[in-house]
Amino acid sequence: MNKPLSFTAVIPAAGIGQRMACDYPKQYLPINGQAMLSHSARLFIEHPAIERVVIALHPQDHWFAGLQIANHSKISTVIGGEQRVDSVLAALDVIDSTHWVLVHDAARPCLVKDDLDKLIARAELNQCAILASPVRDTMKCAMANHVIDHTVDRSRLWHAMTPQSFPCDKLRRVLRDALIGGVNVTDEASAMEWAGETVHLVVGRQDNLKVTHPEDLALAEFILARQKR
Repeated sequence: MNKPLSFTAVIPAAGIGQRMACDYPKQYLPINGQAMLSHSARLFIEHPAIERVVIALHPQDHWFAGLQIANHSKISTVIGGEQRVDSVLAALDVIDSTHWVLVHDAARPCLVKDDLDKLIARAELNQCAILASPVRDTMKCAMANHVIDHTVDRSRLWHAMTPQSFPCDKLRRVLRDALIGGVNVTDEASAMEWAGETVHLVVGRQDNLKVTHPEDLALAEFILARQKR
């Protein structure tokens, strides 16, 4: 019988979130009475398969310590870097190399357990995977002056979401190599693609929203209220 896998969640939360036009990082904006980061982390804290949650913080962060989750036994923190990839690497450096990691956006508070379970099931099949959703809208490719150049075939297009799940040791090696190679690492899957690794797309819920603009907050509040969170 194979030994059960061990899982650690990684949440890079060292960003500033300038597009939200607020006085503090968007991951600390309140949604239904709790900081967005608390919502994003809570499902991992409560999930029995997740042993640990590592959150990468800005070196001058003074908001996290005031959150209720800060004192949870599963939570640990590291100092993040200027870019997402730097923060993820800082977290990976304190995680057991035998673990699988689930990297999740701090600004994605509406993840549900069923979607997380799907990723865990793929890991148990030794498959690297990310949550994603098929593109539903008509997609246009534009020229520099915002004039339509052509319509893109959407049949193979997906919106990449998080969590994204990989073996810790493999992801750490690939991210380091990608940085040395000057690769623009927009998410963990992009680095794995560059390294020639197979990454599976797991269909996730459309309401796994990433809060990016001020108008997204009201939608996140609605979704979380519907989830009774």
